[in-house]
Amino acid sequence: MPILIGLFLVCLMLVPAGVHAKVLELSAADAYPYSSPEGEGVADRIVREAFRRIGVAAKVLYAPSERSLVNANDGMAAGEYLRIAGLEQYYPNLVMVPEPICEYQFTAFARDRGIRIKGWESLRPYNVGYITGWKILEQNVTGVKSVTTVRSEEALFELLRSGRADLVIFERLGGEAFLRRTGNKDIRPLSPPLARRDMFLYLNRRHESLVPRVAKALRQMKQDGTWRRIMASVPGNGT
Repeated sequence: MPILIGLFLVCLMLVPAGVHAKVLELSAADAYPYSSPEGEGVADRIVREAFRRIGVAAKVLYAPSERSLVNANDGMAAGEYLRIAGLEQYYPNLVMVPEPICEYQFTAFARDRGIRIKGWESLRPYNVGYITGWKILEQNVTGVKSVTTVRSEEALFELLRSGRADLVIFERLGGEAFLRRTGNKDIRPLSPPLARRDMFLYLNRRHESLVPRVAKALRQMKQDGTWRRIMASVPGNGT
């Protein structure tokens, strides 16, 4: 029996790191085409592939935007994506993986074709809506006529349809995908975008040792064409 136990321990030592480890549960709140409750969005696929390359299995937990951040910061999830840089100042238990997953174009959408937008200041005359927990919007949508925050993309675009907002702010590709899916031709994205930002994965500090390995895997995916193939699967994306 002691010999069998010894052999078992030796076998465990030979198993590559991450193979017998618990699956990492990562939280996400973004809409299609970036993420989905089934974990089949392009960001979901990019993140899972990056972890697969370092020998770690990962799956997506879907949650509303603010709750998703809190879950990761509190350790209820191993990490969270997609987020702008700098969130560690608000969520001190999160560490950013310093290689962007993709770029977001934060864009105003409207029904009124006479509205012209150029920069955050141009929002001031309008009633504006956005999703709770989008930090870049909390920081920059100020001094406007009114702000309404909601929990989902469905509720967001309903603000426009019902006339409760003049403008709503969302990510361009995600907004266009929603409008195609719902057959809504009255709402359109306004150009230029209010901002373009690289979007990142954050890990809870308990998993900080994985940060450089995941960043390296993401860079390799961009170099070998994997990242481009995944992103090109989004209709209307010329990446």
